[in-house]
Amino acid sequence: MIISILFLSALLGGLSVFIVKRDNSKMLKLILAFSGAYLFSITILHLIPDVYINADESIGLFILGGFIFQLILEQFSQGIEHGHIHHHEHKLSQAFPIGIMFSLCLHAFLEGMPLAGDHKNYLLFGISLHHIPAAFALGSLLLNTHISKQKIIVLLVVFAMMSPLGYLLSFGIKANQLGDINQYFDRIMAVVIGIFLHISTTILFESSTSGHHYNRQKAIAVLLGVSVSLLNFLFH
Repeated sequence: MIISILFLSALLGGLSVFIVKRDNSKMLKLILAFSGAYLFSITILHLIPDVYINADESIGLFILGGFIFQLILEQFSQGIEHGHIHHHEHKLSQAFPIGIMFSLCLHAFLEGMPLAGDHKNYLLFGISLHHIPAAFALGSLLLNTHISKQKIIVLLVVFAMMSPLGYLLSFGIKANQLGDINQYFDRIMAVVIGIFLHISTTILFESSTSGHHYNRQKAIAVLLGVSVSLLNFLFH
């Protein structure tokens, strides 16, 4: 079920680019703001405390490393994992954006890894919502190239497979089915936490800037995301 939800949320979000006008994506922006706030809250309330239970203070180095790693990834992805659609048609029409596709797939792969932990139900909700605007932005980007519609669909399927693959790898590590690397699970999770912190805080910061439209709606979406996460925490 986890694999199906992860796969379908990303795939349908990407395929919706063929039926939704790219200049009319208000709902996608609100979903992005909600999911960013939800992921940030889940990370603070659940993931960070859990990773520190079984590790010493040095685990913070891996969290910081994940934060910096995501910063580097965005030099190639151009922030599409935030749901941004950057129009560089004069450049993209010349060649397929390999760096963007690779960095987005790696990002999605790492996002699926925390789902093998104890809070997979909470995270699955937030990650799936986050995939919708990210996949929509990727589909919009690919439409600006000379790639055929069939190839775009194939690339969206590849992207949609990344988080399920990350989940399966992490599940295998946690279940100790992949040799003797289970001892590194907390460090891997710490890196993913750093990535979540970067993604979610960037979304929250951009949602509050005065240059964007729908500020009031975005603020409500952010507060709802925090509230849902807090209710899950209080009544867990």
